[in-house]
Formats: sequence, structure tokens, C-alpha cells
Amino acid sequence: MSFAVFLHRSDSIYDDSPAERYQFPPQYLSRIQACVGDWIVYLEPSKVRGTRGYFAVARVQQVIPDPGTPGMYIAVIEPGRYLDFANPVPFNGPAGIMERGVLNEEGRISGRAQSAVRPLSPADFRRIVTAGLDEPDMLLPRTGEAAPTGFDDEQTPFVYEQERERVSQLTSRLVRDRIFRRIVLQAYDQRCAITGLKLINGGGRAEVEAAHIRPVEANGPDSLTNGIALSGTMHWMFDRGLIGLSDDLDILVSRQVNDPDGVRALFNRTGKAIVPHRLSQRPHPRFLEWHRDNRFKQ
Repeated sequence: MSFAVFLHRSDSIYDDSPAERYQFPPQYLSRIQACVGDWIVYLEPSKVRGTRGYFAVARVQQVIPDPGTPGMYIAVIEPGRYLDFANPVPFNGPAGIMERGVLNEEGRISGRAQSAVRPLSPADFRRIVTAGLDEPDMLLPRTGEAAPTGFDDEQTPFVYEQERERVSQLTSRLVRDRIFRRIVLQAYDQRCAITGLKLINGGGRAEVEAAHIRPVEANGPDSLTNGIALSGTMHWMFDRGLIGLSDDLDILVSRQVNDPDGVRALFNRTGKAIVPHRLSQRPHPRFLEWHRDNRFKQ
């Protein structure tokens, strides 16, 4: 297995979309070609204000020349194999440097840490992914939903001895659904983006669901920018194309709705979706456009 670290920043000059593609110059071609079919971890540089550190894991499907930019290349991310971390992992946290491979013989950070693409040892990969995805105090589902119980029926901890076993868990739909729900509800403060309501039932469960904007079955990634928190009714309407969102987050109502005034009465007062303040956590226009073109009924 050839693990690697890809540096990415939300204000990057490159034409990146971490859940789908990673644009890079030719000096990194051989390193990234070695990653084809294997997993990488995304890292936001420490120079970025409010850096997320290591923020996601993904698998590289193929490397192709960038058809739109001569001399550049694209690492294509395999559909369904991108996953945001439930908790971003700092480069240098309470446990010290997470990526031990950048340390020199004296235990100091070496010049390797400046490389935008660099190999990652299996031990470092396991350490980072474990910290990023292990979330014992998970948000519980609303009543009536199947409760994600962890990684098997015994609720075993997300700690494994072998990298191969770790990787096999990253492809598990159960694991991915659990993490996706966690990151979406956390970013939206357990509040429906359409109604603005935050309801917690007597059992401490949030009465809101994590919805994919572009569905998993249509190769939608498990990324926060492809997610939105919705109440059960709003989720049902969104999936069936009865409501949608503009790129400016205006709430759209389909002409096929039989009671448009009644539906609009359910919306929050602004008429816009209530989304996280941080730009990197908001719905990506590319996914909103896909929903309008493929689900929303004009």
C-alpha cells in the first residue's frame, strides 16, 4: 500500500475539488502515480488561518493530464471513496507530531514537511485516520432511524492493528453513514437548514437528518460540502425535487408542489438556507447545480 499526504487549502490557486479531483504540477507526477488505487490524507497547511489540519481521507482512482490546463495533471478521486474526518486532526497536537515521517533523526521537523505531496507510512496513516474518525460521543439519530452502532454489532472501538483492516472499514457504508451524519449535524448545530428548527427529543436525539445533495447512488461524495441538515419532511421534499437551492442558497419551490404557500410557511424567515459560517463547510455550488439539473422539478 502506498499512502500519501496531499496538501490542500480552500483558497488554493489550483483547480481542486478534494472530493473529486486534485490538480497538481508535473514535479509530483511520479509520487501521485504511485498512489493510484491507494489512499491519501488531505492536509490544510498550518499557514492557513484556522487551519483544519488533516481533514479528510480519499482514494486515488487514476491520474490524467488536465484537459483544461496544459502541463498540469489531475488525480481523480474514486467516487464514493472520499470521507471528511469527524474531527480534523492537528499537524502538531497534544500527542505531538502526527506525521512522524517528517521528523529528522534529531526528532525535529525536516524539509519534507514543506512538500505538497509526500509519502505517508502505514503507521502514520493509521494514526491520523484513527484520530480523525474515532468519535465515541457520536450524535444519535432521530427516533425511527436505524441507529449507527459503530463498526459492527458489538460496537468495537475504531482501532485496528493492521492497515488492511483499517482500509476495509473506510469502504463500509455503515461507517461512512455514521461519520457523514456526525460531520453534517455538527456543522449545522443540529438545526434544519430550511426550517431553522433545532429539535431534540426526550432521548437526546436530534430530530434532523444528514442529507446528501448529490446522492451516494449518483456518485455523490461523503463530504460536508455535499451535505445539508434537514428535517424529515424537508429531506423527503428535497430528495424528490420538490424543493431545491440556488447557488446563493435561496430556497426554491417546485411548480409541482400542490400547496406552495403552505410549504413556504415552513421555511425560516430569510427564505435562504441556514448554513455554516465557514465557506469550506457550506454546500458546494457544483453539487447544488447537480441537484437542480437532476432532481429539482421546475
